[in-house]
Amino acid sequence: MNKSIKILINYFLGPVLLIVLCYSLYRQLLQQNDLEQRWQQIKYSWQSWKFVVVIFLMLFNWGIEARKWQLLVSHVQQFSFIQAFKSVLAGCSITMLTPNRIGEYGGRILFLKEENRIKAISLNIASSISQLLVTMVMGCAGLIFLRFFSHNNSNALSVLPDFWGNVLIYFSITGTVLLFLFYIRLAWLVRLIEKIPAFTKAIKHITVLDEFSASQLLKILSLSLLRYLIFVLQYILLLQVMEVNIAWGLSFWLISVFYLVMAVAPTIGFLELPLRAKAIMELMKLYSTNTLGIETAALAIWLINLVIPALIGSLLILGIKIVKEK
Repeated sequence: MNKSIKILINYFLGPVLLIVLCYSLYRQLLQQNDLEQRWQQIKYSWQSWKFVVVIFLMLFNWGIEARKWQLLVSHVQQFSFIQAFKSVLAGCSITMLTPNRIGEYGGRILFLKEENRIKAISLNIASSISQLLVTMVMGCAGLIFLRFFSHNNSNALSVLPDFWGNVLIYFSITGTVLLFLFYIRLAWLVRLIEKIPAFTKAIKHITVLDEFSASQLLKILSLSLLRYLIFVLQYILLLQVMEVNIAWGLSFWLISVFYLVMAVAPTIGFLELPLRAKAIMELMKLYSTNTLGIETAALAIWLINLVIPALIGSLLILGIKIVKEK
C-alpha cells in the first residue's frame, strides 16, 4: 500500500463514514410514519425518571460490552477499559451500515495494533456468539411461554396453526443447543480448520480461540446475559413511559421473542429501523391498542441504544490513524 493510499484512508475514511452514517439515519427517520407525533411523545417523556434510567442503562450496557471485549482482547494485547469502550463504539458506528452488523468487526479492530487485528476478528466472533446464544435461549423461553403458558389465548403464536408453532419452537431449540455446544468447544473450530489445507495460512490467526477455558467462556456468557437483561429492562421501561399497558412479565417474554427475531432475520443497517418497528408491532398489538406508543418505544430504543453510540463511535474514528504511514 503506497503512502498516498494510506493518507487517503487515514484522513478521508473517517469523515466519509460520518457523512454516510448521518445521511442513512436521516433517511430512515424521514421514512417513518407519524414521525412528528413520535418525536413529540419522546420529548414529553424526557420528564420521566424512567426515561432517564434508560439513558443511564445505555451507558452501563456498552460498559459491559467494553469489559467483555477487554477480557477477550487481553489474549492478544493489553487493552485498557477506556480503549475497549472506544473500540466497541467504533464498531457500533460501522455496523449501522452493514448487513447483520458484520461491520462491527472492522470498527473494533481499528483500536488494536495492526499485527493483532486479524487475530482479534476471531475474538469478536466469540463475543458475538455469546450474545447470540443468550438471545436464542431467552427467545426460545419466550416462544414456549407464549405458546403454552400465556394467560391470553390470543398470544403471538396463536396466529399460526399448532403444527407450525411447534415446528418453530423445536427448530429454535435445536439451533440453540447446537450453538451452545459450538460455543463451549471453540477449540473444535481450530481443530477442524487445521485439517483444511486451504486454511493453512489462516490457522495461526485463530489459534487464540484455543486458549479459552470453560470458566472464561462462561464469564463472557454471564456478561452477555447481564447485557441482555439490560436491553429488555430498557424496552419495558420505555413501553411503560409510552403508556403501553402490558404486564411486565408478559412484556419480558414478548421482547425476548422480538430480539430473537431481530437476531436471526437478515437485516442491513439502513433498513433496520422499519424492521424493528414492524416486528415489535406484530407482537405487541395483540396485547395493546396503543400502536403509537409501541412505535415510539421502538424509535426511542433505536435512537438511544444504537444511533447515539454510533455517532460517538464515528467521531472517535476521526481521531485515529487506521494504518501506519511509515
